[in-house]
Amino acid sequence: MADQSAVPEAVRAPVRFGTAELSPDETAEHRWRVLVDGVLQSYVDLADPENLVLPYTNWMASTIEEHWAGQRPLTAVHIGGGGCSLARYLARTRPGSAQTVFELDEPLTGLIREHLGLDDVPGLRVEAIDGRAGIERLPGRSADLVVLDAFRAGAPDTGMATVEFLERIARVLRPGGLYLANVWGAGELDFLLGAAAGMDVVFSRMAALSEAGVFMRVRPGNVVLAGVRAPSPDRELGGWAAGTGGEVFCLDPATLAAACGTAAPLTGAGDGYPEPPPVRPWPRLDT
Repeated sequence: MADQSAVPEAVRAPVRFGTAELSPDETAEHRWRVLVDGVLQSYVDLADPENLVLPYTNWMASTIEEHWAGQRPLTAVHIGGGGCSLARYLARTRPGSAQTVFELDEPLTGLIREHLGLDDVPGLRVEAIDGRAGIERLPGRSADLVVLDAFRAGAPDTGMATVEFLERIARVLRPGGLYLANVWGAGELDFLLGAAAGMDVVFSRMAALSEAGVFMRVRPGNVVLAGVRAPSPDRELGGWAAGTGGEVFCLDPATLAAACGTAAPLTGAGDGYPEPPPVRPWPRLDT
């Protein structure tokens, strides 16, 4: 049993988009949950950044490792930071990577910097700027990887799922570059299907990764949408999921349409498009 006296106290503070809480894991003093208004944003293991507890972050990591074998350093851009779990993972597994995080909630970043060692992550720069403005500033073909994991009060920004924004992402990616987006799949999956349709328009290859219960509309959960900028490598995107024994499924556009139906791509500002219910609050860690 863990020594309860060694577990630090939780840290709570107001931030731009609510109230943040850094909650220590009772099993180990170096493991922390990052929540905003009760919604779990990140899980950070300070001693082992390769320990990605939230399943969808593991799906992202597996897709990255499949796309680029070995420890090749990457130039990565993250839209939405929180505790920067995936950025910490890349810094550990691919030394020399140059990473930029666009995190609009500057007080939250300050809290992470103070308590969770953000300045100790090599090659990582965090800018307090909206993701769309940040992407516009970047030169074309300047990034290997772009990751979108940004929610406000548990809800996605529909404008970041439009075809127009995805085209700006594709402009920033190098040929063969990878785009990963964390989307909340819930309700009738209208928003998810619209976001996937837009990615199928923009990228040469697209896939959706999640658990069967989410695709079947049995329960809500995270879905990772993956897209590759042309020319795409001659291998299956998300092929690693076939080896999970049915824990994770990877659906290409045709399979996704057959299983879940279709929706029109999001365009313009994304206004008026059905949004999924907000992400449910912690304590559940299995989605």
